[in-house]
Amino acid sequence: MCAFHVDAINFELMMMMKMARRRPHQTCLISCMFMFLFFFSNQTSALDDGHEHQLQLLLSFKASINDPLNFLSDWNKTTSSNNPCNWHGITCNNNNSSSYIKAIELSGRNISGKLSSSIFHLSHIETIDLSNNQLAGQLPKDMFVGVSNSLRHLNLSNNNFTGVVPQGSVASLEVLDLSNNMISGQIPDGIGSFSSLKFLDLGGNILVGSIPSSISNMSSLEDLTLASNQLSGKIPTQLGQLKSLKWIYLGYNNLSGQIPEQIGNLVKLNHLDLVFNKLTGQIPVSLSNLTQLRYLFLYGNKLTGPVPQSLFGLEKLVSLDLSDNFLSGEISENVGQLQNLEILHLFSNNFTGKIPSALASLPRLQVLQLWSNKFSGEIPRRLGYRNNLTVLDLSTNSLTGKIPDTLCDSGRLFKLILFSNSLEGEIPRSFSSCKSLGRVRLQNNRLSGEISAEFTKLPLVYFLDISGNNLSGRIGERKWDMPSLQMLNIGRNGFFGNLPDNFGSEKLENLDLSENRFSGTISPSFGNLSELMQLKLSHNELSGPIPKQLSSCMKLVSLDLSHNRLTGPIPTSLSDMPVLGDLDLSENDIFGEIPRNLGVIESLVQVNISHNKLHGTLPSTAAFLAINASAVAGNDLCGGGDTTTSGLPLCKSDKRNPTWWFVVTCSLVALLGFGVAAYVFVIMRRRNDLKVKTVEGEGGIWELQFFDSKVSRSVTIHDIFSAAKQGNVIAMGKTGISYRGESVLNGMQFVVKEDTMNSIPPSFWCKMVEFGRLRHPNVIKLIGICHSQKGAYVLYEYCEGKVLSQVLRNLSWEQRRKIALGIARALRFLHCRCSPSVVAGRVSPEKVIVDAKDEPRIRLSLPGMVQPGSKGFTASSYIAPEAKEGKGITEKSDIYGFGLVLIELLTGKGPADTEFGVHESIVEWARYCYSDCHLDVWTDPMIRGHVSSNQNEIVETMNLALHCTARDPTARPCADELYKTLDSTMRTSSCVSSLKVSSPF
Repeated sequence: MCAFHVDAINFELMMMMKMARRRPHQTCLISCMFMFLFFFSNQTSALDDGHEHQLQLLLSFKASINDPLNFLSDWNKTTSSNNPCNWHGITCNNNNSSSYIKAIELSGRNISGKLSSSIFHLSHIETIDLSNNQLAGQLPKDMFVGVSNSLRHLNLSNNNFTGVVPQGSVASLEVLDLSNNMISGQIPDGIGSFSSLKFLDLGGNILVGSIPSSISNMSSLEDLTLASNQLSGKIPTQLGQLKSLKWIYLGYNNLSGQIPEQIGNLVKLNHLDLVFNKLTGQIPVSLSNLTQLRYLFLYGNKLTGPVPQSLFGLEKLVSLDLSDNFLSGEISENVGQLQNLEILHLFSNNFTGKIPSALASLPRLQVLQLWSNKFSGEIPRRLGYRNNLTVLDLSTNSLTGKIPDTLCDSGRLFKLILFSNSLEGEIPRSFSSCKSLGRVRLQNNRLSGEISAEFTKLPLVYFLDISGNNLSGRIGERKWDMPSLQMLNIGRNGFFGNLPDNFGSEKLENLDLSENRFSGTISPSFGNLSELMQLKLSHNELSGPIPKQLSSCMKLVSLDLSHNRLTGPIPTSLSDMPVLGDLDLSENDIFGEIPRNLGVIESLVQVNISHNKLHGTLPSTAAFLAINASAVAGNDLCGGGDTTTSGLPLCKSDKRNPTWWFVVTCSLVALLGFGVAAYVFVIMRRRNDLKVKTVEGEGGIWELQFFDSKVSRSVTIHDIFSAAKQGNVIAMGKTGISYRGESVLNGMQFVVKEDTMNSIPPSFWCKMVEFGRLRHPNVIKLIGICHSQKGAYVLYEYCEGKVLSQVLRNLSWEQRRKIALGIARALRFLHCRCSPSVVAGRVSPEKVIVDAKDEPRIRLSLPGMVQPGSKGFTASSYIAPEAKEGKGITEKSDIYGFGLVLIELLTGKGPADTEFGVHESIVEWARYCYSDCHLDVWTDPMIRGHVSSNQNEIVETMNLALHCTARDPTARPCADELYKTLDSTMRTSSCVSSLKVSSPF
């Protein structure tokens, strides 16, 4: 049919030519008709020549994929117009001579399935863009075989492709983007045959091996990204031959050796990023040749030596980040040449000397972070005057002198972090008008003088810590108006007079006014702080009664009123506080009896009522059962409950005991004797319940000891052996098998862990007694031990719930937030409230049970059961690096594990996942995500809908997680600081989210 049409058209043309010879006046008209028919003939020929072939190739591609949103519904040969140029995502090249498919662009269409190689064989295709979809499976092996030389742009990024990079080449290809997939194997040596490439991105995969030197054949290459893989070896010196390069991104790999001097030959380079590798040696002086460089990122390596002075001659630099290395020496005043610099990160190094005064002359400087170095001397006096400062962090150095009053001259300063230096003088008056301030940390310096009334009226400050200074004055008689305030710490200063009774904020969660000289009474208005979670007023000169209105603080977890002059009884209303866990009323003049109902609070785990004027019986419930003797000393109390721990004498019956009146009025001496005998019997039975028992069981004689009298009367040795059967297994680990057991007597459920190790350290059973006394709502109780020469069992309470690792992916942001705080609360109890402190051992989602109320319960690793350096220990992804190296398990190891749990709560990805392409662990991938601040990319899809309303919480929580997982254990926060910071940052409402802003905590 098509051939007939062409022949007919040619015949008509011949006839027209003959007519034109006979009738010259019609020549013009015939010429126009000739041109039209000629064009139509060629157009039809071009379409018909490959029309059917193009249709088949496209329909073959469609058949291999899933299109749930029906974007390709018009890809149908039976539609009224079967011209593929009209199909969705297809672009054709139309001109006077031909029409053919030029581009297939289906980015972000949610299509899935496997990729057919058919579309690569379209004869004139120039662009194929299938990025940001759900395509999976291996890339076609023949993807680059027989491909048209017209293909210039290929983008398959952000899918789920596996396999290796296909062999072959396309000489005409200018853009190749296979980033953010799961492609493995090595970069093929033949990659250099893509001689026309200008853009190559293989980042975000799991590629291994070295960077092939053949890459130097790509003489036109402008953009090279191989970041976030597992590449190793040295950076090839041949890279210096690619004179067209403008962007190098090799970060988040395992590259080692020195930075090649030859990189200094790339004079067009705009962006150099080699972060989080294992690069050593000094920064090459040759980098100072890169006069077009705007971004230089070398952080997270092992670089040593000074920063070359000539580097500060790169006048176009916008961002310079050399943080987290081992650099040393002084920073030259030549840094003042960087007049376009906006961000300068030099933190976590060994820099010495003074902070260059030339920094004050940089007009565009927004973020300056020099924390955790050895800088000395004064802060440059004019810093902030000509700058555009938004974030300033100079903490943890040895700075002296006064704080410059120019720091906030830009009117944009949001974070001011200067803690742990030796700064002196007053807090500058200019800060009182710095309305942009949100986070202020000036603690642990030598600041003195008073704080101005205007300073207590800053509208955006949500975190204010000026503790550990020499500040003084009366602050209780002024009006505070800080509506955003969530955390306030002015402890360890010299403030005096009355306490403030209002802070102008309904959001206040942490309030620390301790270790000052405040006097007067505690105002009942403190009860209006409905969000308050921690109140610390200890070590002051406060007097009067404890206001019963404090019980209105329904979220209060920790209340410390110790070392004051408080009088009156303990308010019975304190028992109405549902989450109170830590109560310290020691060193006061409180009198009367301990309210009976105070001991009923289930959350109460730590109580100190020592050195008061209390009398009567110690409650025999909850925290009072295992209370330490030092926590009740200095009163006139007698024991009620486990007197072996409290050290109190047994209570004598008196007129306040109804039993006494019954005995007296009845005058039944015999009954009295019986009552006393029964009472002694109960006490002795409780003691005996918790003593070591020798019993006969399977395989011989066993030693059995319980840490809970109720369990002792319910669970027998036979219950334990009955539980340890194959059908009762609930978990299997490297150190033992866990079974679910049940008491035959009353149905009490418990968990039995059978030790499968060859030997148990001698100190193990002594430590068990200490562990058995631990009581905290977020810690699973150890209730008993059972052992013989043939084996050992450890008994835990049974917690109804699911393991965090099983449910994490389905949790909302609110649930994850609650779980994170609960685990942090448990670590604070173990590290800071127990004496001696207790190490959890391995904090991971497998060790956490989440109950129906989303409360986490963490199971402790038993002491000595897993030794540092053992195979099972070092294989765990949640163990801190220094512990894997055999340096011992410490509290900082727990903090590292918690940091990994935080990352998993935020991203939905754990250390065992393999699709990161990020070194040995998830940590470096998380640092990459955080530095780029692409929340929609790295947050778990389950909580992605909460990002817009919780952006600051999520960013700040990731910031905290990264500090918890710092390489250097000393750089990790302690558990108390961790809990306070997490508690505060999870409710932060504003931050400079567009910048990479880090601080030690």
